[in-house]
Amino acid sequence: HTTGVVDVDWFREEKQTRQVITVDREKAAMNGISEEQITRAISIALSGTVVDLFHLSKEKEEVNIVLQLPKKYRARLDSLLNISLRSEKNADAPLVPLRELVKVSKEKELQTLYRKNLKPVIYVTGDVAGEVESPVYAILDMNKKLAGLKGRDFGGNGEKVKIYNLFQPFSDNQPAIKWDGEWHITLEVFRDLGLAFCVVMILIYILMVGWFKDFVTPVVIMAAIPFSLIGILPAHWGLGAFFTATSMIGFMAGAGIVVRNSIILVDFIELRLSQGEPLEKAVVDAGAIRFRPMLLTALAVVVGASVILADPIFQGLAISLMFGEIASLLISRMAVPVFYFMVKKNHIRKSVVFK
Repeated sequence: HTTGVVDVDWFREEKQTRQVITVDREKAAMNGISEEQITRAISIALSGTVVDLFHLSKEKEEVNIVLQLPKKYRARLDSLLNISLRSEKNADAPLVPLRELVKVSKEKELQTLYRKNLKPVIYVTGDVAGEVESPVYAILDMNKKLAGLKGRDFGGNGEKVKIYNLFQPFSDNQPAIKWDGEWHITLEVFRDLGLAFCVVMILIYILMVGWFKDFVTPVVIMAAIPFSLIGILPAHWGLGAFFTATSMIGFMAGAGIVVRNSIILVDFIELRLSQGEPLEKAVVDAGAIRFRPMLLTALAVVVGASVILADPIFQGLAISLMFGEIASLLISRMAVPVFYFMVKKNHIRKSVVFK
């Protein structure tokens, strides 16, 4: 039992038997009754057959008149076997009960076989509810318990039952567990978002290298991006919200604003340096003077994102934008100038000495 996991079920059927009616051809032939006549009688009794149409004056369509056993007799095999038949070739032949013309036997019912990508599987389904809203935490708890399963207990040769998340087992020779459904979709979403974020960061770096004509300055600018996590993660914990895909999207969107603020600081520092101001003073002035436009940007983001803060789907997006921007505002105005000073101080001093 795992907290928050409800409606657990599996696609494994219990062993069942079915009753098979087989025509005794020898007895049927002795009574002049054909196999087809017996089969037709059983089919009419169970499934029914349309014998005529009934027309109602106030109805547009006719109503079928169906010949069929009542439901209470169809539910019991004994009632079905009480049906009597007479030979179609001899109208004076006696009625013969169906139980004297057939044999009833029991057979094991074939179970439904489920496959995924041509591999046999048994689906175990469940849902999360209550105090657990995200499948991440429930699956992590269940993985701890599943780690105690022995592969030999399920027909395998290994010590443990291997657990798969994104990919399906290559072979069905060994027992394995594959998490699917919402968890699989969640992993794919975060994987694709992560790859997209990396591509965007590379493109931003290339653009800034072309603008600043330097390979180190863009690194200083982009170093402020992780600072937004200092506000995002504690905010999710404090508000009791889960870090979802929309939270990831908010972090990625906020990264562009963080880079913009860092560019404002670095561009101001280089402007003051070009005017002959010492590096130490240019760095301090950048954090003080350019704080106002950064503050206005942060306030605009906070006010705009607050509209969707109460939305159950986009709450993570709002939290990431609001608190990520606040954390970046407070930290990057100090961290980016300091990083720039640490990276450029030796380079500028050498340039001065050379001149």
